[in-house]
Amino acid sequence: MVGPSALALFSSRRDHWRRDRRGRYLDSVQTRTTRDSYAETLARLTALAGERPAAALVPEDYAAVMDRWDAAAAATWNRHLSALTSFTAWAGQQEILATNPGRRLERRKPARRGDRSIPRARLDKLFTDDRHGLRERVLWRTLYETAARAEELLSLKPEDLDLEFRRGRVTSKGGATQYVHWATGTDRLLPRLLRGRTSGPLFLADRRAPAAGPLVPVVADVCPVTGRGRLSYPRAEYLFKQATAALDPHGTGWDLHQLRHSALQHLAVDGRTAPELQAKSRHLHLGSLGRYVQLGEQTSAQVAADADPAARRRTR
Repeated sequence: MVGPSALALFSSRRDHWRRDRRGRYLDSVQTRTTRDSYAETLARLTALAGERPAAALVPEDYAAVMDRWDAAAAATWNRHLSALTSFTAWAGQQEILATNPGRRLERRKPARRGDRSIPRARLDKLFTDDRHGLRERVLWRTLYETAARAEELLSLKPEDLDLEFRRGRVTSKGGATQYVHWATGTDRLLPRLLRGRTSGPLFLADRRAPAAGPLVPVVADVCPVTGRGRLSYPRAEYLFKQATAALDPHGTGWDLHQLRHSALQHLAVDGRTAPELQAKSRHLHLGSLGRYVQLGEQTSAQVAADADPAARRRTR
């Protein structure tokens, strides 16, 4: 029996009263941040598969999808591969796929990295540079002050914000509803970004959302005033790398996750306890904080300066 086309899997219209078109598989992904992350991968598979039956998908199709991220970091590769793996499992349960087209693909082992934190002085320079757009400066500062994951903040809506208590309601990595808290810098900028908006995405894309085709977003992901969609993670990451290339000693720019890493490490340097850091990061287990709170380059430099005999003589 020939299965439904790949296009139909991702863009079939469900209820006649709904204006958005969403895939059956993506509808089955309960966690919103995961669904948003997987959507890009599935859209590429849809485009490559065309009208061929989903049952006809072969390893070459999956390899062609992953070619798009062949030069990306291991974490990015693994994220897109997870989307294909999850879809394959779902399609197998639905008896759409009889074989695994991803059987030749393997997860990549991330390279071990040194100190991932960004020096505070460079963050201050970045956050106060008016050459960058308001949207970017709000996102970057909020990521740092909340120590949240980028996917969580990009999923925010105006109604998720509690401006009085400087907090926002997010869906965490495990699907739980939690609050993240920001400080004065974010508090001063958020009203300017909102401009009276009460619905739609908090962080808007540069262009209007498509009104037809398989990439039409859900209603909640479109601003009812401007028609613009939600800012995507890949676009936000690209803009951050471009903006930080001049500040990065290696010239490649930093990634958004380094803002979370920097926030937690800076708090650790300031003497915050492990339970306090866990409350801020919302990690389920204290052991998960290890890679974030190892005191890195700045601490090493300070130890060297404090132990410098010449420096001690100069201060007398």
